[in-house]
Parts: sequence; structure tokens; C-alpha cells
Amino acid sequence: MIDTTAELAPRPGAKEAAPGVERINVSAVASKDARRSYAVRQKIYPKLAHGTFRKVKWAVMIVTLGIYYLLPWIRWDRGPSLPDQAFLLDFANQRLFFGPFEIWAQELYYITGLLILSALGLFLVTAIAGRMWCGYTCPQTVWTDLMVLVERFWQGDRNTRMRLDNGPWTFEKVWKKTATHISWLLVALATGGALVFYFRDAPTLAVELVTGEAPAIAYVFTGIFTVTTYLLGGIAREQVCIYMCPWPRIQSAMFDKDSLLISYRGFRGEPRAPHKKGQTWEGRGDCIDCKACVAVCPMGIDIRDGSQLECIQCALCIDACNDIMDRIERPRNLIAYDTFRNLDAEAHHERAPLRLIRPRTILYSSVMALVAAIMLWAWSNRTVLDLNILHDRQPLYVQLSDGSLRNGYTVKILNKLHETRSFKLAIEGLEHAQVSIVGLSGDDPAISVATDNLRALKVLVTVPRAERDDLSGGSTPFEFVVTDESDGSKTYHDAVFLGPNQ
Repeated sequence: MIDTTAELAPRPGAKEAAPGVERINVSAVASKDARRSYAVRQKIYPKLAHGTFRKVKWAVMIVTLGIYYLLPWIRWDRGPSLPDQAFLLDFANQRLFFGPFEIWAQELYYITGLLILSALGLFLVTAIAGRMWCGYTCPQTVWTDLMVLVERFWQGDRNTRMRLDNGPWTFEKVWKKTATHISWLLVALATGGALVFYFRDAPTLAVELVTGEAPAIAYVFTGIFTVTTYLLGGIAREQVCIYMCPWPRIQSAMFDKDSLLISYRGFRGEPRAPHKKGQTWEGRGDCIDCKACVAVCPMGIDIRDGSQLECIQCALCIDACNDIMDRIERPRNLIAYDTFRNLDAEAHHERAPLRLIRPRTILYSSVMALVAAIMLWAWSNRTVLDLNILHDRQPLYVQLSDGSLRNGYTVKILNKLHETRSFKLAIEGLEHAQVSIVGLSGDDPAISVATDNLRALKVLVTVPRAERDDLSGGSTPFEFVVTDESDGSKTYHDAVFLGPNQ
């Protein structure tokens, strides 16, 4: 159990930034005076923060991890012949199931639409409130938070972890480090195992993984996801955000003077200096240079240096600073979400109103609405039958002994309904042409297609010798027509009949 009281109280002999407030011995790993394109990693020991934003981050972490780990186990009854997993990426049958929705491989444009909406939503959130996605819901942030929580459980908070790392390899250090890394590997294994459950029935695959009967590919990807989670969340941490992720370098194009960003209000905090008991606050700023904001930052930056590429907008520095302000009885929000426009105005004792509705946000919202409307229209007009026609490539046509011409086609009928259906196949646009289906007897056979299935048929279209003069050169357009026997609905598909040039 972590003794937070010991972390808040000044250590014996430690310098004080104010009576009862320790001046933490910490430096920003990426200060504005020593910034470079790449630097050897300095390990960051983020201190546990307490406050509103830390509680929000705990809640978001619990919700997002809960969704990730539990979603594959939720059941959804779709009938006896379909999988009952609520969310399933069924690669074997080229389908995606999500509750009542079913998306086939031929409908991948719906996924494209969702990705476009997600990107535009990210742009909109960034324009309004900076990198809020990075600070709260990005998987790298969530799993790093989880790994730090595990590390803090075994090794203690910031000061204790630093003493442990700087001390000799005692039995205590060995078992605490060992327990930490074993716990990280177990978290990583649970993460990798949960991900493969999205691609196959979770209860079945779980039993197979334990008994050794799962496909080899399941073990391979579980191993890959385990190793990457352990390395990225437990070891690399902030390095992923700074050097591997492209978003920090793109974000500046999304900001403007009205974006809400984590900001240090220098007009109020400067000049900064430690505050002694009985000293007046006249002629100085509210910042006592305690460096609490630096100590809690998971990226190891000093927010007082201004807007920085490394800042993920997690707002833990706000919690840390507000706690200090309460203890020295000064107004809160020396560090706060604020806009550049308002910072400039407050420096002149004015106030700029928050402008959420502006050209940038209107543009993103409008494009999102347009894409959503297109997707909704496409879904509302979505057919429950797909028809695909492939003309034989070799030979293009066959001239029979009686002089008639024959073309071969592969007709694929995809039944998207959760029931077996019967169809009739015909053609329009080729008068007196004869249609025969290989493997089916009769002049007009019924074609049965099983539930959520595709049936491929070899179809031969023959034009008698007497009708060859009606063909329009070497390529004659016509249509295949598939009729649903249950309701009489028809589906058409264009095709061409090939023959010798007249």
C-alpha cells in the first residue's frame, strides 16, 4: 500500500518552496534550453497525482480496459447458423459482426467511412481541446498508466522508486523488480490474449489456447502482442509518444488561438521564487517553483516552458499545481486549460470569451455530418443480395458445330439474409438466347443459396446460328436477372456477349 502522506510531507533536510511544501529535486528531461531531435532516454519517475483530472483518467482507464477485455465475451443471438459473439472479426468467412450489424468484405467502404469519421472526430477534438485523445484514451497512454500503476504497487511512489533504482542490488530490490516485470508480462499476455479473441469465438479459443489445441497463428499473434505491449507500455512509455507516433508533429496544424490547451499562466505566476513564512505576495508571482508539475508529468516536461510537442494534455500538472495552491492559500488554476487568445487578454487584465464555434470546428463538423449522411444513405439502401458476374477469359467464346455461339460466365450470388433463399436466373437483351447452369437440370431450375452464404454457378449462354446476325459486332451488351422467388424482387447485372467481329 502506498503511503501518500509521506509523499506530500517534505523529507527531512529537503529544501522548501513554501512552509510545508517541498521543492522537489526534478528537472525536465526535454527542457526548452536543451531540446534536440533525439536524446538518450532518461528514466521518468512520475509522481502520483491527486485531483479531478487524475480521477477522470482512472475512470477512463477502467472503462476502456473493461470494454477491451470484456467485449469478446459478450454474446449476441443471431440464430442457429451464425456466430453468437457480439463483436467478431470473422476473417475466415470475410465478415465483421457488431451486435445487429453485419458487414461483408464487399462492403469494406463502411469501415473506410468509420475511419474517416474517426479521423475527422480526432481533428475536431484536437481543434477544441488539444491532444485530449492522447492524454485520456490513446491505447499507449492507457496501458502506460496501467503499467505505472503496477510498478507503483510493487515499488512505491516516485521517491521510493528512485531510491530503489539508485541503491545496490539487495534481495528487496531483486524481488520487487522481478515482481514488477512478471506483472507487466501478465498484463501484456492478457492484452495479447484478449486481442486474438476478437478474431474467433472467445470461449472456444480460450479453451484451445490452454489445452494446446489452438491454431499456431493464434499463439504467434498472442506472443507478438504480448511482447509489444510489454515493451511499449512497460519499457518505452513516453518514447513511443515522442519519437514513434506522428501525431505530435501533426497536431500543431490543428491548433489555433481558440484551442483549449494546458497552459501555465505566466502573467500570474511570474516572477517565480520560493515563498518564506510571513513573506508578502506583493511584487512576485504565485509560482513557488516547487516543481510539483514536473514531478507528476508522465512525459517529463515542464509545462511552464509553454506549449510543447511532448505534452499529451493529461492535465495531471493541473491537479498537482491546484493541490499546492490550496496548501499555500493562493487561487487555483495557475495551470489550467486555456486558450492563447485568453492568455494574451488576461495579461492585459481582460477576458476573451471561449469560441467553440468557429470556421475550423464548423468545417470539421460539416464534413463529419456529410460523411455520416452518406454512410446512412448507403446503409438504408443496402441490398440483401449481391450479384457478381465474371466472363470466362479463355476461351472468350466457343463456336459450336451447328454454328451457334456460346459464352461462359461465373455467376456469384451472395445471400445476406439470415435464411435460405431460392432464386431464378434469366437474361434480358439477347433474344432467343439459351441459358443453362452446369450441375442443375431443367429449363428454369431453382437456385438455393444458404443463409449468409455465397454460391458460385457456372452459366453457359448460347445464341443460335439463326440469331447471330442480331449481335452487335464482337460485343453485345445484355443483363443477367436474378429473381427472388419469395417476393419477386429482381437484381440486375450488366454483362457482354462476345463473338467474332462481323
